[in-house]
Amino acid sequence: MTTLKSKLQEDLNASIKARDALRSSTLRMTLAAITKEEVAGKEKRELSDDEVQKVIIREAKKRREAAEAFAQGGRAEQAAQEEAEGEVLATYLPKQLSDEELEQIVSQAVAEARAAGAEGPRAMGAVMKIVNPKVAGQAEGGRVASVVKKLLAG
Repeated sequence: MTTLKSKLQEDLNASIKARDALRSSTLRMTLAAITKEEVAGKEKRELSDDEVQKVIIREAKKRREAAEAFAQGGRAEQAAQEEAEGEVLATYLPKQLSDEELEQIVSQAVAEARAAGAEGPRAMGAVMKIVNPKVAGQAEGGRVASVVKKLLAG
């Protein structure tokens, strides 16, 4: 059984042979982040595919934030580089939910939470608890939270 980490490693080797600098540097940084995570605790351990995916999600988010920061600072070239790296990482993640799909899941969760008696500020937490497992890896937390806030207010 191929793990996500070994797939990244194989793809890194293939991209080095193909002289794909963008892909190989992105995968190298991601594998370094995975290794760092593996040795972070008291003892070295092998990350599960889910944990590796969380590292990839975190790395992709860093690229997105950096791209935005570079774009705002008028550094288009660096922004484009960060975006390109983010796109490489996206190929290892589950397909992201569209706004419509996310809104549908959240509105069902809002109805569920209200039916369970969640009101006011507590409703946000209740809705997030219902939504998060359903969208794991398919939508970023901030995006989910803003849709939840919007639908709770509406």
